[in-house]
Amino acid sequence: MPEPRASRPYMPGYGTLPPDEGSGLLPWSWALKRLRDSHDYWLSTVWPDGRPHLMPVWAVWHDEALWFSSSLHARKIRNIRAGSAVSVATDDALNPVVIEGTARVMKDSTSLRTFMAIMNDKYRTGYTIEFLDPACNATVRVRPRWAFALRECDFPGSPTRWEFH
Repeated sequence: MPEPRASRPYMPGYGTLPPDEGSGLLPWSWALKRLRDSHDYWLSTVWPDGRPHLMPVWAVWHDEALWFSSSLHARKIRNIRAGSAVSVATDDALNPVVIEGTARVMKDSTSLRTFMAIMNDKYRTGYTIEFLDPACNATVRVRPRWAFALRECDFPGSPTRWEFH
C-alpha cells in the first residue's frame, strides 16, 4: 500500500500555521510508530439511535489496519454490525494519532491466527486461537480512510492529516 497523502488540516480558530511553518507536516512514520506502540486505544462507535459509544481496547497495527477483538455481545460490536462509523485514537493525548475508517469483522482462520500471534507478542499473553472463536467473539479490522496527528510541543506547526486511497 502506498504511503498516504499528507496535508495540513484547515483548523480556523486554533492558531495553526501553514504547512511550511512550524515543524511542517509530520511524516507518516511518526504516526505509524504511535499506532504500533500504543498500549491502549480509544474506540468510538455510534449506537443505532445516534448516541456515541466510547470504549478502551487493546489493539495491534497490522497489514495497514488496526485490529482488535471483543465479545459478540459487546455494544461496540453490535454497533459495528449495525453499520456504525468507527474512530480510534491512541492512548497519548499529548501526541495523539486518530484514525477514522471502515470496520470489518474478520472470520477467516489465517487472519485470526495471525492476529492472535501479533496480540500475544505485543501484550505478552498466551491466548490460544480458541479465544477468538467466531461463535462468541468478533475480530475486527479497521482500515483507515484518514488519520490525524499532532505533537503537543508544536501544536500550531504539527497538525497533519493523511488521506488513504
